[in-house]
Amino acid sequence: MLYFVLKYLHLIGASVLLGTGAGIAFFMLLAHRTGRTDTIAAVARIVVLADFLFTATAVILQPVTGIALAWHVGYSLMEGWILLSLLLYAVTGAFWLPVVWMQMEMRRLAEVACKDVEPLPKRYHQLFRLWFAFGFPAFGAVLAIFWLMITRPAIEW
Repeated sequence: MLYFVLKYLHLIGASVLLGTGAGIAFFMLLAHRTGRTDTIAAVARIVVLADFLFTATAVILQPVTGIALAWHVGYSLMEGWILLSLLLYAVTGAFWLPVVWMQMEMRRLAEVACKDVEPLPKRYHQLFRLWFAFGFPAFGAVLAIFWLMITRPAIEW
């Protein structure tokens, strides 16, 4: 029974990471494309909240359930596919943490522009381009981790 509880929690956490990441990217991109400071500020507020409520919770849950699951089944954390998953998880985190800060800063810039009835500043657009670029390696790493979890390939180091 413990195996199924751990696996269930691990799959839910992985789904939340993938789904929330994709949803945040989608809504933030669509809000940005409107060019409306009020829309961008409102969506960015929701995106930051979602990242803290859902993504951060899943980020904590994943290694806990993954390590517990590996130990319960008898896998070594040094197995190639597990080690590569952990490395990719670190890559995802290295891109996600700055993205959270960028979202908070873009939210602040959009709120100020909205309040002052001014266009979005150059800094917002710089951050948006960087935020957009950071999404690709982070999202790609999450997709690769899904593939590794499903296929568990024999990887020799």
